[in-house]
Amino acid sequence: MFKGFYTATTGMLSQQRKSDMLTNNMANANTPGFKADQASLRAFPEMLLQQLQSNGVPGKDKSQWTGKKEVGLLNTGVYVQEVTPNFAQGDVRETGRRTDVALINRIVPVNEEGVKGTFFFTVRDENNSIRYTRNGNFTLDGQGFLTTNEGLYVMDRNNQPIQLQGTDFQINSQGTVMENGQSVAQLNIAMTENANSMMKEGNGLYRTDNELPLPSAFGNPAVSFDIQQGSLERSNVDVTQTMTELLSAYRAFEANQKIVQAYDRSMEKAANEIGRLR
Repeated sequence: MFKGFYTATTGMLSQQRKSDMLTNNMANANTPGFKADQASLRAFPEMLLQQLQSNGVPGKDKSQWTGKKEVGLLNTGVYVQEVTPNFAQGDVRETGRRTDVALINRIVPVNEEGVKGTFFFTVRDENNSIRYTRNGNFTLDGQGFLTTNEGLYVMDRNNQPIQLQGTDFQINSQGTVMENGQSVAQLNIAMTENANSMMKEGNGLYRTDNELPLPSAFGNPAVSFDIQQGSLERSNVDVTQTMTELLSAYRAFEANQKIVQAYDRSMEKAANEIGRLR
């Protein structure tokens, strides 16, 4: 009885975690550059039940065991194996703001296993650690440095902050920042051959799983990207699909909940009625 109780409970926990993930996707549907998370659910290893057959009293003489009879497989529940971002390109929306920059994938890197990669802007956080983002909703701070809305410096190809004299600047398709007709810097566009290896840190930031810096996308003839100033890459969250998946997860949670309640009533009856002394 308890095996089924635990199986239904793991179903509730996995669907709760999936619902939390989908809710977060919905909340960030309008966040520039946000990449929707995807959950992979997997069953725990199944157990093969067998019945030992004996002609005598079990446990007294092991020589009396005549063989085994298969009862069948028992599933022990389900769990969320992993949550990975979906790095598909989001729609590009024109904003007209000079500090808004969209990073557009053209030919993305691919590793030996055929897994697609993606490109990132490079930023530096408050701990002087290099991080990566797809959110090009930049701004200028009081000293003229190009930063994210959270105040993180946008890096150039030398991993140095980009400082400008004013708001009258241009960024071409390869990320070169021009001011007064002169080249000031070039955005450091990094790439990864396996987007699934990137770890989310919140506020649209990513890091590598081994904390090593990503290689530059420049000088690689096998990949291609474009920078579009005055535009933003929108979130790639499909609101309709996410809402459908959220309702399905909620129904699955309710179904498992009813099973747990049925087991609870059965155990209550066994404890209070069947086991009662008369």
